[in-house]
Amino acid sequence: MTHVEAGGSAAYWNPGSQILWRYRENAGDRIHIARPVTVVRDDGDLLAVWLAPGTECVKPVLTDGTSVHAEPLETRYTKPRTVQRDRWFGTGVLKLARPGEPWSVWLFWEPGWQFKNWYVNLEEPLARWAGGVDSEDHFLDISVHPDRTWGWRDEDEFAQAQRDGLMDERLAARVAEAGRAAVEVIRRWGPPFSDGWQHWRPDPAWSVPALPDDWDRTPAHVST
Repeated sequence: MTHVEAGGSAAYWNPGSQILWRYRENAGDRIHIARPVTVVRDDGDLLAVWLAPGTECVKPVLTDGTSVHAEPLETRYTKPRTVQRDRWFGTGVLKLARPGEPWSVWLFWEPGWQFKNWYVNLEEPLARWAGGVDSEDHFLDISVHPDRTWGWRDEDEFAQAQRDGLMDERLAARVAEAGRAAVEVIRRWGPPFSDGWQHWRPDPAWSVPALPDDWDRTPAHVST
């Protein structure tokens, strides 16, 4: 996990480097999602990482261990939560993020590398630190299919988060604006959708990254 600060700007990770992709809880500072990933590409235009099947991750759950998404929407964001370690089941995920952009694009496959869809995850622009990148999820998402059709996802969660005070009116407006901007990229079929990432495959020599014990450590330096 080599990361160098030079001249006040963040250096880039080499392909094959193992870092953490993390999310803070909404309306709070605690890290509640941590996923070890392998760097595919990292430069001034794009950070691409691979979340391998079977990776040990950290995810939020209700304090009784119930899955967050098993809880009715009306109380999903108000019941007390904790975090637990778990494994990323199913196929892996390729995550793509452009510097400063308020969303990342995830690629999903069915077993046998049958491409399933792109998923636009609206979020705070990634903040880089020595061990990885941090963000905050913004609930609203967009699913993009191989035939280039698309649709909004989790609009109900986006609305509920506003009702429960997890985002104010100003932030909600900014998220909606980001979503419209992402839709324009989809409609003109700009990067990364046009870049052929659905044909990418991970290096078979890569090991599955381990979840470090200090996965929730506070970054000493953060840059965007």
